[in-house]
Amino acid sequence: MFITLEGIDGCGKSTQARLLAAALKHAGRDVLLLREPGGVAISEKIRGLLLDPENAAMCDACELLLYEAARAQLVHEVIRPALAQDRVVVCDRFYDSTTAYQAFAGGSTREDADRANALAVGDCRPDVTFVFDIDPEKAAVRREGRNDAPDRMEEKGLEFQQCVAEGFRTIAREEPQRVRTIDASQPVDAVFACMLAELAHAGLAVDAADARAALLQPEA
Repeated sequence: MFITLEGIDGCGKSTQARLLAAALKHAGRDVLLLREPGGVAISEKIRGLLLDPENAAMCDACELLLYEAARAQLVHEVIRPALAQDRVVVCDRFYDSTTAYQAFAGGSTREDADRANALAVGDCRPDVTFVFDIDPEKAAVRREGRNDAPDRMEEKGLEFQQCVAEGFRTIAREEPQRVRTIDASQPVDAVFACMLAELAHAGLAVDAADARAALLQPEA
């Protein structure tokens, strides 16, 4: 199964991705946890270009194509082979982020984003996607509590994040069979429980003991 986690910056999806991968590993599943952009050497180098605040002059087309280049390499090098080996792939962001960030909030058209996504991934599509929905102002408060400096995308501001959030909500309405929306304003354990319940409906159940073990596992 290929599972992707989406949402605006500060929604908590990276924490949930880590918890999900840990729970599945406790359950004996062969799990691969990835992030986008990144995941392999070439894609990580592209990530550096995309998120570096010094690259503020990056144009919309360059941004779109760099995200797709990083994604294409990740699919080719890691995701497709892992799925062929019947592994569970958990990815922190995938092509829905490009649709939300570059088309709904950025300067690219939806048509261009859709075509670029299709070129990058081919038939490698998620089985289940979780969108962690939260008010952008609350997410901004969460980001302020982190120790790391904001990246180039986070520096685009609150109005940009509001457009991204609406983009994800639109995607969820368009594809209700694949995309499940989770209220990310809840405590971490409550969000995790909601995600696991939705995942069980999708055919991949996680035992309560494995879920508890994941919550108790220290963050790497």
